[in-house]
Amino acid sequence: MDMTDEFLTPPAHVNFKAKRLFGHAGTVTDGAIAYIEKGGGGPTTPHSHPHDHLFIVVKGAIRVEYADGEIVTAKENEAITVTGLRSHSVWNAGDDRATVIGLTVGQE
Repeated sequence: MDMTDEFLTPPAHVNFKAKRLFGHAGTVTDGAIAYIEKGGGGPTTPHSHPHDHLFIVVKGAIRVEYADGEIVTAKENEAITVTGLRSHSVWNAGDDRATVIGLTVGQE
């Protein structure tokens, strides 16, 4: 999840707030933006892949459903990392469209 719950003003910045979402995550090899409508998501059958995924929620909320039954949610301005080879699917967790940046991360 996110590194802090607060937006902070960095030194020497004016009218600027930032919130750290993640630290070092490996090498970003791909990135996409997704719009997930209410009730939407997928895949309908959980899947896995060799690389990690980092999901950054820009708007709305998502939930990651793991094949083992664990469910993790993230709302606007939070992030979730899904470890490679862990079977999962990603779903909208709110009443409005979720906007999510998805990064494919390979280990160095």
